[in-house]
Amino acid sequence: MAIALSYLAPVARLNGGTASLLWIIAVILVIAGIVTLIRGGVLAGILLIIIGFAVGPGGWSIFH
Repeated sequence: MAIALSYLAPVARLNGGTASLLWIIAVILVIAGIVTLIRGGVLAGILLIIIGFAVGPGGWSIFH
């Protein structure tokens, strides 16, 4: 996770593309969470969905 965030840190300096990138990542995380829930991984699925909501453009910002 820390490795992925280190790749995203330089991207955060871009104004227009950052929201789009975070939105795409958030959608992927939420879809992965739903698939995990369907496959029986309740805790992991809920965790992925919460992280997806947090990463989205309206969520928490780790860059400020």
